[in-house]
Amino acid sequence: MLLDAYAIIDDGIAVAIGAEEEKRDIKLSCKKGCDSCCRTHKDIPVYPLELVGIYWFSTEKIVQPVREILKRQLASHAKGDPCPFLINSSCSIYLIRPIACRQFNVFSRQCAEGEDPFYTRRDDVLTPIKDYTDQAFYAMLPFYGVTDEDDKIDAIENNLIHSLVRILQSCSWKELDRIMTDFDAKKH
Repeated sequence: MLLDAYAIIDDGIAVAIGAEEEKRDIKLSCKKGCDSCCRTHKDIPVYPLELVGIYWFSTEKIVQPVREILKRQLASHAKGDPCPFLINSSCSIYLIRPIACRQFNVFSRQCAEGEDPFYTRRDDVLTPIKDYTDQAFYAMLPFYGVTDEDDKIDAIENNLIHSLVRILQSCSWKELDRIMTDFDAKKH
């Protein structure tokens, strides 16, 4: 369900980036090691199903030495800190990163230190294709108990899923550190 939603989002992003690059003759600036948005954005939205995915991936898939660094960052994370999953300028949960992270793409030039291009140069920030975003959220609705087709359509048309959003940096990541520690103890 979550991976299906992410596949839809990723397809939509690829289409949108391709169209933007062709239309404006510009290139995507985001690349591996670029971490400005992970450090400057203080309000990254994350949905409950995404949190389940993050907990699972962090607990069961992240290995050493990244695992120990991540656990330390989770244990010490305070509200307003940069994303706790950023390690050495890379996303430790890249494969399962939230929709908001997947959709935030910047063109023309890399972000300046501390810059949020959404406010400083909005035209360089990709606007996701709404149909793909809606399809992805539609795929997630059964997790929230919405299975009737009419109810699903209503939930998408009225943006009801967005009432469930949390802010990634405001989550209590100490709990995830505890769960990872318990998981590690049971493996030995």
